Amino acid sequence: EVQLVESGGGLVQPGGSLRLSCAASGFAFSYYAMSWVRQAPGKGLEWVSRINSAGYSTSYADSVKGRFTISRDNAKNTLYLQMNSLKPEDTAVYYCDYSNYRGQGTQVTVSS
Repeated sequence: EVQLVESGGGLVQPGGSLRLSCAASGFAFSYYAMSWVRQAPGKGLEWVSRINSAGYSTSYADSVKGRFTISRDNAKNTLYLQMNSLKPEDTAVYYCDYSNYRGQGTQVTVSS
């Protein structure tokens, strides 16, 4: 059974940083690309970032480029999202995504 467990969210002031983690199990994590997606209040899902299976190729939505960094540790079956220079518009529930499987998400709130 595929399981994705996101963590690391919280309340942060504008300009602050958070590091999200996603612990994966139930599939061959190191063989697959992974993504982060988010859903802001009242809005649809938005793709944020993607990383290939080996971790050397990444891509980002324009809205987060230069501020967010995706990475992975295949030995730990864990995906990360380092978020810097956070803005109020980054407020959302963040999910890691594998083949349209998602976990319960972790809430990120950016507010002063």
